[in-house]
Amino acid sequence: MLLSLTGRTFLITGGGSGIGKGTAAAVVAAGGNAMLAGRNADKLAAAAEEIEGLSTGGVHGSVRYEPADVTDEEEVARLVAAATAWHGRLDGVVHSAGGSETIGPLTQIDSAAWRNTVDLNINGTMYVLKHAAREMVRGGGGSFVGISSIASSNTHRWFGAYGPSKAALDHLLLVAADELGPSWVRVNGIRPGLTRTDMVAPVTESPVLSEDYRACTPLPRVGEVADVANLAVFLLSDAAGFITGQIINVDGGHGLRRGPDLSGMLEPLFGADGLRGVVAG
Repeated sequence: MLLSLTGRTFLITGGGSGIGKGTAAAVVAAGGNAMLAGRNADKLAAAAEEIEGLSTGGVHGSVRYEPADVTDEEEVARLVAAATAWHGRLDGVVHSAGGSETIGPLTQIDSAAWRNTVDLNINGTMYVLKHAAREMVRGGGGSFVGISSIASSNTHRWFGAYGPSKAALDHLLLVAADELGPSWVRVNGIRPGLTRTDMVAPVTESPVLSEDYRACTPLPRVGEVADVANLAVFLLSDAAGFITGQIINVDGGHGLRRGPDLSGMLEPLFGADGLRGVVAG
């Protein structure tokens, strides 16, 4: 298995925490150089320091960080230029920046929060892909890995804009794979299931919600960041050299069943009628 990333440079968005930080650590452990990007400079600095602390013995790459907001195309262009200039070329991207400002019934979602979520998950992805792909094409090829979610394929009631925007992200990755293949740029996506990060702590720490996820997941455990990072490193490496246009679930089989039931958490906020779309007044 040709999983070495030695001498190659990768941009990791959302690199200050969670899946992004874990993937950056795995890239560096495989010998690659990881440029962390995100909006919070302090979180990026702490993540870079943590990753450097893990790099003891053996062959490891280097890490640095560059604050940037992926919803601002000018900042993305600057970010990609900085990542490329670091070692003279850009070999790949793991685009992990994403999230949601919306939760609750569609009939009660704040429209501005909806637009912000779509802007982050769709427009942010397009900007990173647009500018990073230019550099990878110029360099003779590369690998782009987008982090999606099983909310893109399995309905997650009351998740608001998150699932629809991740479904659009999936389709964007497929279009990019089709367009960029002739230039030796591979584009794939990863759909994590419930993965243990700070963001999902309210779920993993809730007995009711965590039990519902267990009932929906053939492999009876919560996903770990390393589960996603391992696949990302594989997709970045030469071992995946004939793989493009794939959206791969890392979810313990959750995608085979149904989305989670959040009614127990949300009914106290919106009421039983609210969850079925009733708006008072």
